[in-house]
Amino acid sequence: MAEKNDWWTSPAEGPDGTTIIVTGRRDVDTFRNKGKYDIRVTVAWPYSPYRQGFPDEETAKLMEQVTDAFHDSLKGKTTAILTGIYTGDGRREWVFYTFSTDTFGKYLNRVLAPFPLLPLEISAENDPDWEEYEEMKAASEIMPGD
Repeated sequence: MAEKNDWWTSPAEGPDGTTIIVTGRRDVDTFRNKGKYDIRVTVAWPYSPYRQGFPDEETAKLMEQVTDAFHDSLKGKTTAILTGIYTGDGRREWVFYTFSTDTFGKYLNRVLAPFPLLPLEISAENDPDWEEYEEMKAASEIMPGD
């Protein structure tokens, strides 16, 4: 059984051959098996690529602060689960699964309130079979327990 809040990080190849760093969460079964977290929300932050498609140091630090805020705010909550983070090729994406876009929108506004206005793009779609999560695992070639 996976440890609670257990993550892997692995390089993957982007659509045009660039390197994308994928960070994925292993311990998703409790959420996935409930059958109600069937909406995937992607929060994307496009940035001007610095070296090899990755953000400059200042942008990377701010992105990590946002990531930490997401992690901290979801501890012990059932609003959503953060399942993956993609970084590279001029873009960072955080992938969540949730049961309600309205609830998630309120959560997102609350978590991001302390930050300056960020150039975020937000999309949502139904994904009851967690297809994106399965694609992420396959693309980053993880093995159970890695």
